[in-house]
Amino acid sequence: MESDSSPKPASFKPSLLERISHWLMREPEDREQLIELLHGAYENRLMDADALAMIEGVLQVSEMRVGEIMIPRAQMDVVDINDAPEVFIPRVIETGHSRFPVIDKDRDDIIGILLAKDLLRHYAEDDADIRGMLRPVVFIPESKRLNVLLKDFRSNRNHIAIVVNEYGGVAGLVTIEDVLEQIVGDIEDEYDFDETEDNIIRENEGVFRVKASTEIDDFNETLGAQFSDEEFDTVGGLVVSRFGHLPKRGESVNFDGFIFSVLRADSRRLHVIRVTRLAVDPDTQLPLLPQE
Repeated sequence: MESDSSPKPASFKPSLLERISHWLMREPEDREQLIELLHGAYENRLMDADALAMIEGVLQVSEMRVGEIMIPRAQMDVVDINDAPEVFIPRVIETGHSRFPVIDKDRDDIIGILLAKDLLRHYAEDDADIRGMLRPVVFIPESKRLNVLLKDFRSNRNHIAIVVNEYGGVAGLVTIEDVLEQIVGDIEDEYDFDETEDNIIRENEGVFRVKASTEIDDFNETLGAQFSDEEFDTVGGLVVSRFGHLPKRGESVNFDGFIFSVLRADSRRLHVIRVTRLAVDPDTQLPLLPQE
């Protein structure tokens, strides 16, 4: 069957796919050239910023590993099977997660996954068995590729996995939402860090932009602070403990001579914090709060 080579009417408007296909007629030799062509298509308005971001996200997911996006062990919200429902249910409601790893006293001893919706049985039945509600745990290595994990999530109809390190200890957790965010997340966030940048960036005199994953020792050394790392390893863990809940973007708290303002956070963890070092009263040596 011969192809239709008749001229298109003047009103014919090629589809987005046809325009992109035309732009990509030059076959790229490697991934870098492909990305360059995609950016060229964006600059020539053959696709919008959201489409470009998603295509780049798909390409990145095929190269990224679980350890790069997992929620660290210290920031995991867990339920202890030894706690009474009256103890952990308020925490379940406060965090708003749909699934929780369930531990038996130790975070390395994860015995199941509790779905928040299953807790309705606790209110419907007088003596609901929490252990009987638990779903099986899926353990995966930090080195697992995200595209493989996403395929597993879809085929197994599972939405959460526990990440283990090379020694078998719990390193963190990852959800299907975490993987999908790599594809459909913002093309660029004003508070995003480039992966090659330092964890702490000075914005102005006494004002710093800090990754929540920054170790407390590094924070102390750079900003001249004296926070203890006995209870928390990262600045994010320290700040969340002072809030008493997982804060949202725009929330602030001040303590020990610093104001910590949340610049970026999601439903599970902090990402970026602005830290302002308060001036000290020369007479009292106490921090001076900024004037309203």
